[in-house]
Amino acid sequence: LPGCSPMSLRTSIATSLADVPAPAWDALVDASDPFLEHAFLLALEDSGSVGAAAGWIPRFVLAHRGRELVGAVPLYLKNHSMGEFVFDWGWAAGAQRAGLPYYPKLVAAVPFTPVTGQRLLVRADERFDEVAAALAAAMDAEAAATDASSVHVLFCLPHERDFLVDPGHAERLGFQFHWQNRSPEPYRDFDDFLGTFRSENRKQVRRERRVAGSHGLALVTKEGPTLDDVEWAALERFYASNADKHGAHAYLTRRFFKLARERLAPRVLATFAARDGVPIAGALNFERGRRLYGRYWGCLEEHPMLHFELCYYRLIERSIERGHERMEAGAQGEHKLKRGLLPRETWSTHGIRHPGLAQAIERWLDEEQRAVRRDMELYGAHAPVRRGPAGGGTAP
Repeated sequence: LPGCSPMSLRTSIATSLADVPAPAWDALVDASDPFLEHAFLLALEDSGSVGAAAGWIPRFVLAHRGRELVGAVPLYLKNHSMGEFVFDWGWAAGAQRAGLPYYPKLVAAVPFTPVTGQRLLVRADERFDEVAAALAAAMDAEAAATDASSVHVLFCLPHERDFLVDPGHAERLGFQFHWQNRSPEPYRDFDDFLGTFRSENRKQVRRERRVAGSHGLALVTKEGPTLDDVEWAALERFYASNADKHGAHAYLTRRFFKLARERLAPRVLATFAARDGVPIAGALNFERGRRLYGRYWGCLEEHPMLHFELCYYRLIERSIERGHERMEAGAQGEHKLKRGLLPRETWSTHGIRHPGLAQAIERWLDEEQRAVRRDMELYGAHAPVRRGPAGGGTAP
């Protein structure tokens, strides 16, 4: 294979991404993924959003061929199950009842970010199976070295799932609601997208947009480098206030938002509602390549339909304008369905080291997968898009 040296692979563990050169790491990352980039992951570390105090301890797996970094895994040692969005609290409780330790565990994921993407990062000029096998073996070895109960690979790609699943590693199916651009002919504009809706659903979306625009607020979409001091402070305040409002843990520290402005601004897209130039609601989103990701919403005032406008409709509009292939708006939320975000599969794999616990979890996962598929079919049947060629869209 061109570019593939005959030198054998060597794996190691890095306890900070600061020890890994950014160009070498980023050469492994998909061109449309802003969350696996060196800058994003290191900002989580440098801000204290991850680390020993947060219970997300970096244990990055690295694979080198000679001096060249050819593979990696964003791996963390954890003593809790917070911030993962693939929920295993029941497994932990079951292990405890059986007298088995469940923590620590190892998690391959982007912290606090329920977005599908690479987890076995392999350089394009390398043989995937060869490097992935070395990475998987290194994760298993690290589990033994840290006495971790398990290795969880969250929101992985289907081919990674297929590679990892074996008698000791079970697959888990979930789903989220995503907006997908039309193919092969992308939507021309938002009205073209709405043209695929049934009449009553199309009228509902237009009514919601009118209501959102009727509150006397300026609704704007702005790229990260253009945001001023007031707008960056507002994004941080919205994030904290929304977490507090819902009794959720605010994973991102104040310093993260400072570093986001310094290091991540080219990937940031913000949507705001402002009164007299002062934002009163908004969302922090990330954009790279052909994808847009809605992440953190918050508001200081409640106004009908504002959330739908800033978190869905404006992001769909932006995606159509930029020719994006997909817009993801985070985990859960069946209300997204009527706004044109359809159910899409997500996958994770779970390697449980205790044979008895592994068998019990695998049986449970088989039952869960059947239930998830039934739910997806039900949601698909209630999608707002018309069926067939006239609608141009189908729900899985």
